[in-house]
Order: sequence, then structure tokens, then C-alpha cells
Amino acid sequence: MTTFKRLAASSTFMDAAGVAAASYLRLVWMTTKQILEPPNIYEVVEPPVIIAMWHGQHLTAPFLLRPGHAFRTKVLISRHRDGEINARAAERLGIGTIRGSGAHNGEFHRKGGAAAFGEMLEALDEGYNIALTADVPKIARVAGLGIVKLAQHSGRPIYVVAMATQHRIELKNWDRTAINLPFGRIATVAGGPIVVARDADAAALETARQDVERELNRVTARAYAIADGHEGTLP
Repeated sequence: MTTFKRLAASSTFMDAAGVAAASYLRLVWMTTKQILEPPNIYEVVEPPVIIAMWHGQHLTAPFLLRPGHAFRTKVLISRHRDGEINARAAERLGIGTIRGSGAHNGEFHRKGGAAAFGEMLEALDEGYNIALTADVPKIARVAGLGIVKLAQHSGRPIYVVAMATQHRIELKNWDRTAINLPFGRIATVAGGPIVVARDADAAALETARQDVERELNRVTARAYAIADGHEGTLP
């Protein structure tokens, strides 16, 4: 391992990167005009709930936590090194973390998916909201069954959320990561609830999965339209 790789893998580097990321995201949030749709979403949602987002559009997700609202939240973050930086940034911003991720290639247990699923169920039972990305790992904009099964086993509804900033850099990677930039507008659009019955069979689970995917695509398109100023109703 090279000196640079050893440094990048060190706890000191991870801490510094997490602090820098949290500070930058806080700057983005504080310098953007916030638009929420529907504007009363925090009043109508009865926590705890499951919050679904697309991967790559999740960097500003810690700011779903709003002062004065009963939105104690934990977020699912992978065990990968990049995930470690994201986890430390989220914790600096007041969000609890659960480590692990899903898999579609037989690596579910190695990536901590089973343990994380149990932790998420426990957190929901304790009154925490759970935020996680809905994509099948490494397949963007295709919802997996994991989030639907979490709703089934917990009895809690899924709300889909998209957040988009007017100014951003979009990477050409698998999840089209949006690097949010300061100033301009930030739009947060929510949809739901999507409820999954505890006795749902395979067909019902697939229907719910498609509902999550369709609703996430809808709120994502809406958030980008608002952020980009393509809505005639913008103030």
C-alpha cells in the first residue's frame, strides 16, 4: 500500500474529510433559497417513516432533519471507504448512521446487509425515521426490494424525497452523483405514503417496488424543474 493510500485510509484523514464535507454542505444549505413541496409535509407526516432517495442525489439529505420537528433520523450508509467519509459528515450534521448496504450478487451478508436490516427495524421501533437510497446497488434509478421489505416488516410507510440545487456538478459515474453548489435555489419535493401490508405476497411487493421507483422518478423530475426555474409558479 502506498503512503497516500495509507493516509487516505487513516482515521485522522477520515475525520478531517468528514468535517470538511459537513462544513461544505452546511455552506450550501445556508446560502440557498429553500423551496419545499408540499410546504406542509412536516406537519402531515407522522414519524417514524422510511425515507427513500435515489443514490447520487442524497448529499444534502442530512438537512431533512429540521429544528422543531419530530424527525429523529438515522441513515443507511455503506461500509466502503467513501461511505465512511459520508457517515462522519452525517454524524457531524446530527444524523445517526447505520452501516451496511444491499447487494444483488450474493454479497448481502458480507456487505452487512442482514445486520443493517435488523438495525433499521430496531431504530424504526424506537421512533427513528430511516433514510436510505432505494437503488439496486450499482444500478441507478432502479428500485430494489429491500426498502419495500423494510416497510413490510416494520409496518411503517415509505415517503419518497428528492433534493436538487440550481447550481451543481453532475458526475459521469454510475449514479450520476450531483455535487451541490452554493447559492441559487434548493428544492425538496416529497411524495407518499407508500404502504406495504405485512402479509404482502411477491406480486404485492413487486407492485410496491414499482410504486417507489415511479414516485421517486416523479419527485426527482419535479425537484429539478423547480431548482432549474422551469416552473411558472415559482415565487
